[in-house]
Amino acid sequence: MRKILKNLDKPLLFLSILLFIFGLVMVFSASNVTAYMTRAVSPYNYFIKQAIFLVGSFILAFIMIRFNTKAYGLISHILLIGIIIALIVLLIYGKAQNQAISWFDLGPISIQPSEFAKIIMLVWMARYYEMHAKRLNHYWTSLFPLVVGGVIAFLIIFQPDLGTAIIFTLLVAAVFFMEPISKGIKNKILFTCIGLIAVVSLVLVNNGKTLIYSRQLERLNFKNPCDRLLTTGGQVCNGYIAMNNGGLTGVGLGNSTQKYLYLDEPYTDFIFAVIVEELGAISGILLLLAYLFVLWRIYLIGKRSYTDRGAILCYGVMVYIFLHIIINLLGLMGLIPLTGVGLPFMSYGGSFTLSMVVALTIVQRVSVETGIRKAANKR
Repeated sequence: MRKILKNLDKPLLFLSILLFIFGLVMVFSASNVTAYMTRAVSPYNYFIKQAIFLVGSFILAFIMIRFNTKAYGLISHILLIGIIIALIVLLIYGKAQNQAISWFDLGPISIQPSEFAKIIMLVWMARYYEMHAKRLNHYWTSLFPLVVGGVIAFLIIFQPDLGTAIIFTLLVAAVFFMEPISKGIKNKILFTCIGLIAVVSLVLVNNGKTLIYSRQLERLNFKNPCDRLLTTGGQVCNGYIAMNNGGLTGVGLGNSTQKYLYLDEPYTDFIFAVIVEELGAISGILLLLAYLFVLWRIYLIGKRSYTDRGAILCYGVMVYIFLHIIINLLGLMGLIPLTGVGLPFMSYGGSFTLSMVVALTIVQRVSVETGIRKAANKR
């Protein structure tokens, strides 16, 4: 255990813990009104649940960090099959929450399998391509993970959860193009994807109502949201109001007005708006800089890894976190349709929090293995 502690990336570790604690505070601040006035539960309800999620996630991280990343790959085969089965069962027997069948309701908590699918797929792809490194010029060997990813993506779309499906698909694509697969195969896949996107876009424009759900169709009308304050633009417009209220220094922790039922779930998708309202634009900028530092540290760990597996795991986690940040903030700013994607470290959600901790633990394990290997080479 001493070797593990010695080789952890300390800047990433300390900043991650700090961000999780800050996120926990903001979850309480953003959720207490909704919990009491809308859900008729204790104002501390979401805070307590998120704290339990964090403690449980940290315990899992403490166990995970002891195992080699190769072991993660071996386990990922079983977990991937389990996730596919869970997504199928969810579509058959699941009950809709927020107009989507994305969660298993387990009483006091809900589990979202599609959130776990992102990290499991990343670990499985890194292991798969490592095992078949000598056959990456064969079409079927190279494209098999894309087929598996396509099946999972369609299962997520049918829930429907377009935001998660987009992030999952982009993550799978990113890992595919990172791998040392022949350029001929990559180019053909790239041009095929561009063609498919063009065809699907034309079909959606001409006859979108037959291919996407009405709830998702409404979200495509995201420009000038304040012109539709009382209808489809209410959430984004109230997010604008929250950030405008905050100014440079904010109205003070706990003093947000937009969390008083103007925003439906201010502790999830719109928590950044509450942060800026209460703590100001300066705090929002500092948070963005903290995100950049996290991504930079993950990149460095991946770059220093002595195995392709470790590098791919780190770069994949970096893409995973980046996609959540950019899609959440672009939706908040009204630059793209809202997708229901959480903000890393900040947003409430047990499955998302657990996935984030697992992802960061994988990165730390790569750092540990690199440090141990370097120490061994010096002897």
